Amino acid sequence: MSAFWFRRLWQTVLTLLTMLTLMFFMFRMLPGDPMATVISPALYPKAQETLRIQFGLDKPLWEQYFVYLKNLAVFDFGLSFHTGRPVADEISGRLLNTILLVFPSMIAAYGLGALVGAIVGWRRGSKIETVLVFLSTSLQSAPVFWLSMLAILFFSIRLDLFPIGHIVSPGMFPEENWRMYFSADFLHHLALPFMVNTLYQFCFPFLLMRSSILATVGEDYIELAKMKGLTDRRVLYHHAMRNSLLPLATTLPMTLGWAVAGSVVIETVFSWPGLGLLMVEAVGRSDYPVVQAAFLLIAVLTVAGTLIADLLYTLLDPRIVNE
Repeated sequence: MSAFWFRRLWQTVLTLLTMLTLMFFMFRMLPGDPMATVISPALYPKAQETLRIQFGLDKPLWEQYFVYLKNLAVFDFGLSFHTGRPVADEISGRLLNTILLVFPSMIAAYGLGALVGAIVGWRRGSKIETVLVFLSTSLQSAPVFWLSMLAILFFSIRLDLFPIGHIVSPGMFPEENWRMYFSADFLHHLALPFMVNTLYQFCFPFLLMRSSILATVGEDYIELAKMKGLTDRRVLYHHAMRNSLLPLATTLPMTLGWAVAGSVVIETVFSWPGLGLLMVEAVGRSDYPVVQAAFLLIAVLTVAGTLIADLLYTLLDPRIVNE
């Protein structure tokens, strides 16, 4: 057991180190001068050099890399090239907005996906199964930005039910505070991106649960439960569904990082000021410290989700650690 977890932890550290190394050098190979938005050509050469020293860009690339690793060890992500503020402050202001969009939609998508997938898998061959499988596979293959724009066109422009974008109406909250997140205006702006993200995330758990139920229906304990005279509903919810949740439970932590990364498109289309939109803005400005910190956060969430999935696997099936 200890050898298994030691190997998994070592692989996790090596994966994170490889990813942050690739991100560090990859972003610096992109065209454009990151200091162009900070250093004005009108400044004196000495002032320009002072700013480069302040942001650590006067050192060779390999030295910048080791300074970056050293700062990461103490959770220092540096200063934003664009605003000059600490990167941690830039991200923390946007991360909450992403959490409020992604987490509720993931809970709703997996809850509905598990329930509907179990019912559809139990009623194999019905018309509702054919329709839902066709719709879910079509939605899963459709680009999420296309779904978002269709939702804006129909619900916001045609029906005028929801705002086109942003987190609150202009001028509602001149100063950002916690009251904004408890207002009806915030919930009104959240509704449409929440529905789009839930619908898009729904397809994977729905298809996975349906496949798991189809594999469980023919098991001996299901036939035994039916022979005891239990109703189909009781057999489905208390026997088949409970034993079919293993694939869903183990994939849920792994999709956490993917969901945060996937919010980039939705946040961009809806102008939602979250982590995803911040990444797009930072890439356009060559703001390397912000981009690196955001990508590192997504990588940590993904790798941590994989570790949690491994833990669930070992708890549900201890034979894995002996393989």
